[in-house]
Amino acid sequence: MSGPTNAEAATLFREIADLLDVLGEKFKPEAYRRAARSIESLTEDLGKVAARNELRSIPGVGDAIEEKIRELLATGHIAYHDRLTHEVPPGLLEILRLPGLGPKTARRFWVELGVEGPAELGAAIDAGRLDGVKGFGAKKIEQMRAALAPAPAGVSGARRPLEEAYPIARAILRALREHAPVQEAEIAGSFRRGRETVGDLDVLVTSEAPEAVFDVFSKLPQVREVRLRGGTKETVVLTNGLQVDLRVVEPDAFGAALQYFTGSKDHNVRLRSLARDRGLKVNEYGVFRGDDRVAGRTEEEVYAALGLAWIPPELREDRGEIDLAAARKVPRLVEERDLTGDLHVHLASDAKERDVERVLDAARARGVASVGFVIAGVGADGARIRFSDDARARLAQRKAGDPRIERAIELTPGADPKPFASERPDYWIVRAGTSPPSPSVPGFVEGTRLLAHLSVPEEGPGDGLRAWLEAVHAGAIAVEVGPGRDRLDSRGASLARSLGVPLAIPLGLGGSEDDPTLAVALAFTRRAGAERNDVANARGPAATAAKTARPRRSA
Repeated sequence: MSGPTNAEAATLFREIADLLDVLGEKFKPEAYRRAARSIESLTEDLGKVAARNELRSIPGVGDAIEEKIRELLATGHIAYHDRLTHEVPPGLLEILRLPGLGPKTARRFWVELGVEGPAELGAAIDAGRLDGVKGFGAKKIEQMRAALAPAPAGVSGARRPLEEAYPIARAILRALREHAPVQEAEIAGSFRRGRETVGDLDVLVTSEAPEAVFDVFSKLPQVREVRLRGGTKETVVLTNGLQVDLRVVEPDAFGAALQYFTGSKDHNVRLRSLARDRGLKVNEYGVFRGDDRVAGRTEEEVYAALGLAWIPPELREDRGEIDLAAARKVPRLVEERDLTGDLHVHLASDAKERDVERVLDAARARGVASVGFVIAGVGADGARIRFSDDARARLAQRKAGDPRIERAIELTPGADPKPFASERPDYWIVRAGTSPPSPSVPGFVEGTRLLAHLSVPEEGPGDGLRAWLEAVHAGAIAVEVGPGRDRLDSRGASLARSLGVPLAIPLGLGGSEDDPTLAVALAFTRRAGAERNDVANARGPAATAAKTARPRRSA
């Protein structure tokens, strides 16, 4: 009997994270999600890594998770997962599988409304029990009603978070570039625009041998079935239900195809209107004057033919970016090369010197000037966080080529900072959690530089989020952007930027090659229109080191 695949193991750990969220745990879910992402992006079988006793080399895998991986490989299940499953009503697990409904929403159904399954949820909606409930507007309720309806035949499933699609997309691109006869290969669609969720993946390549490309594509280990193959297009469904469309385009049309399959519907409608005004036609094959193609090799050519500057993919939503491009005023969005430090690096409480070393190796490789490690703190449930003595010993050492090492303490609002004074942190991090501040935000201490784990409610930015952001603006504190349910997405980042709150982008230092943290955080920040000066850890070490809060003591 063969052991579980990497994808199956990752799914199990992701389910553990969701179950912990449903049960109201605060810190553990993200640890299991990080391990799931790392396992999913491994380039070799998990069992082989375990056989070499190298599971701890996987980012996010500490002693506790290593033990569970070994249990899974030996027995095919994890007792901890089984126990959590029995603590949650079975129907809630079905709700978790519905499109657009996350574990925190499922917990609200359970705790606030007594709803424990899809049938009860449908009955609650029909009876109007969600009407007027905070967080469940008319649009949200209709989305839930639609999610409960049976999916039409042939429809592969729901949209999924960008961070889940990222390692899959990376693996597909890498396989095509290394093993298929392609010259160019890119992912287009909402993935390239950095939208928070992805419905499917659109892969564009150039090649003189489409059939050979399809042969490689259809035999990828992630592929469950081939739904369509012919001419220049192949459509497959992956083992996790995600649909991927692969198109082979001619080199002279690659830029046009990339633009066409990246831009939102509204963005592309505006471009077609501009083209008509100029006596042109624009489509996925190029820009044409009559039958003559006048542009199409690159995206820059396509936009230039329409009298526009090139527009970054993240802005292509028809929200004013086309007017900016016509006026040559497209902002120079923040880029990865602008980032000079990471303010918020978590390691497991049982982290060893080698775990710290892995982060510092990654920082050196990227030329990062400073790294801020969370060495201690207290969570919303009162649990203490503390770096191990072994990891602390490495922080106390100074090796040639090390970035500047900073020590941070992370507290929840209202937590007493005094017990941690002896740690002498370089700065403090306040962990927001999900509850909006009311009537004010307590718990900021002198020297706070970052508000972390602040999430955007599922119904979108509202008064609670604005209250948090106004509070940190008053204290000149940066707020964290990134993947997951407890960081700002592009909507929250846009609101923060409009209020003058600096953003902070986590770098995912020490993660796997396909760790989505940096890429997704950068995409969300760019979708918010942020430039380098809008980002605290893109301003240079002196600037980030100078960020301190206006003194405010907890009550």
